[in-house]
Amino acid sequence: MSVELRFEYLTNVPLEKAREDYLKALADRGVSAKTETVKTAAAAGRVTASPVYAKICAPHYNACAMDGIALAAELTFKATETSPALIKRELYTPVDTGDPLPPGCDTVIMAEDLIETDSGIKIISAAAPWQHIRQIGEDMCAGEMILPSFSEITPSALGAMIACGVNELSVVKRPTVGIIPTGNEVIMPNDDPREGEVLEFNSVIFSAMLSQWGAKPVTFDIVKDDPAEIKKALVNALSECDAVIVCAGSSAGSEDYSCSVISEAGEVIYHGIAIKPGKPTILGICGGKPVIGVPGYPVSGIIALDEFLRPVIEFLGNTAPFEREFAEAVLSKQVVSTLKYREFIRVSLGYAGDKLIAVPLNRGSGVVSSFMKADGILEVPQELEGYDNGAQVKVRLLRPLREIESSLVATGSHDPLLDELAELLRSFGRELSMKSSHVGSMGGITAIKRREAHVAGIHLLDEATGEYNVSFIEKHFPNGGVSLVECVSREQGLMLPKGNPKNIGSIGDIARDGISYVNRQKGSGTRILCDWLCRREGTDTKKVYGYDREEYTHFAVAAVIAAGSADAGLGIYSAAKAYGLDFLKICDEQYDLLIPNFVWDTPRVQRLLEILKSDAFADRLKQLGGYKLSRPGELRRRFGE
Repeated sequence: MSVELRFEYLTNVPLEKAREDYLKALADRGVSAKTETVKTAAAAGRVTASPVYAKICAPHYNACAMDGIALAAELTFKATETSPALIKRELYTPVDTGDPLPPGCDTVIMAEDLIETDSGIKIISAAAPWQHIRQIGEDMCAGEMILPSFSEITPSALGAMIACGVNELSVVKRPTVGIIPTGNEVIMPNDDPREGEVLEFNSVIFSAMLSQWGAKPVTFDIVKDDPAEIKKALVNALSECDAVIVCAGSSAGSEDYSCSVISEAGEVIYHGIAIKPGKPTILGICGGKPVIGVPGYPVSGIIALDEFLRPVIEFLGNTAPFEREFAEAVLSKQVVSTLKYREFIRVSLGYAGDKLIAVPLNRGSGVVSSFMKADGILEVPQELEGYDNGAQVKVRLLRPLREIESSLVATGSHDPLLDELAELLRSFGRELSMKSSHVGSMGGITAIKRREAHVAGIHLLDEATGEYNVSFIEKHFPNGGVSLVECVSREQGLMLPKGNPKNIGSIGDIARDGISYVNRQKGSGTRILCDWLCRREGTDTKKVYGYDREEYTHFAVAAVIAAGSADAGLGIYSAAKAYGLDFLKICDEQYDLLIPNFVWDTPRVQRLLEILKSDAFADRLKQLGGYKLSRPGELRRRFGE
């Protein structure tokens, strides 16, 4: 049965126009910042709603600024080292810092400048009138402006206000933003969801974003895909909040009601923005309050809120627009886009030599982990069809550049040991970190050749000699310039469902009728091994159902099999163990690390080599299972020498 879409997107307006028109529409309809009165002591980080004036002078009395004695300065005017002045006890008053200046006194002499005698105090130099005294209003005088309107209240400003008698003040109210999750399939988070159930975590992401932006998030109960219920929830949220986010239901599916509900409750300014991800975004105004409908896919929602809700929060909070930081980078592979949208592509960033390299991450709108791993955003303008490999691009930074500069960039073949290395590297010193992308062994060699990575995991079998990695390096690096570091020997085999219900006993069995296979991507060492095993066994891969079904990590293959979506896949033992799968061992293989010589002596690489040799790393591999250590971290061969 086909599903008939009820409507198309109303618009496909460019990003800047949509944002500008929306903010103008809010202002035209009287939407503005609200104010509230708060105690000064609790006002740190808030924004003043009006000028703040001193109510009293600071200090409000003449205060002694040093420990010592207070007296009339004229008593000391004739004092010299050869003819000191003797001040009798009845002519001075001992004081501490902060004491009121005693009557008849106009100077304070520090304790360390005094010479005590039986008959009084000797002074060997004249004291100036009003020295070491904080006079009334020295800091600020009553009536002076402490802060102008719309100023952020800093810790020092708090002290100044309290010193000047300001114990409460008017500040811009932090906008309260309601979050309404919708969807029949959406459920509260738990650790055992059934098939078809979607854990509701968008509101957690959005709440954290709002808190960072200075707003107060309020998450309401999940609402089913019923227009009457969604409208009821929206009206309720509008009664409590300054703005509302409606999560999901903004696309053009049979159960996407957000646009019609927002239209009934108020007005829709735009539905459909020329951005990807985030096209289905709805910009509405209901009851004089902003209402934004965001797509259900988390990455789409994150982009939509960052581009539209953040400026609204700044508008409602009377704060200065957030200054985005950019950097020039070299793109590690081609990016193809469309002329219909401005596309936002998450990238991982790292320095290789003096070049900042941008590695595009998974572009799926539902792949929230790609945002977690991203260091920056590459924006492809609407009028471009993408960028070529090696292009110089401008990247918006999501992390400080100093953090990126200290990162070790790893690529090549996937293995969970890379995550363990990254964690250990971080625990050895927080100034260092490692990020990895999984592009297969051949992809790793290519990245090293292009100087786009510091280290690449490889496990490439030479069918003629049975040796791993060396012949491939000699072929691709005829002039050397790289080093091969021993890492581990690991078990490769067929991962199978628990109990091996299809009785698979060899690589040849994957071609049997009724067997569904899941493979690794072309260019990966595991795929090259699988191709070779099939040739050796005489297995026709064209008869293997799913042989072209590709995943990029051993864990992804294991997850597919554990979910019952495939009957077998070649992978490493540690992945099978992690998912409780059966494992039919086929061979041991050598997994090494390829490191370019130009980064060999850097602290990042040397620390990595230390960790490879550590007991902590050996313990981690023992827990993972399926690894053997011989000389981890030792140089197997330096090429070109």
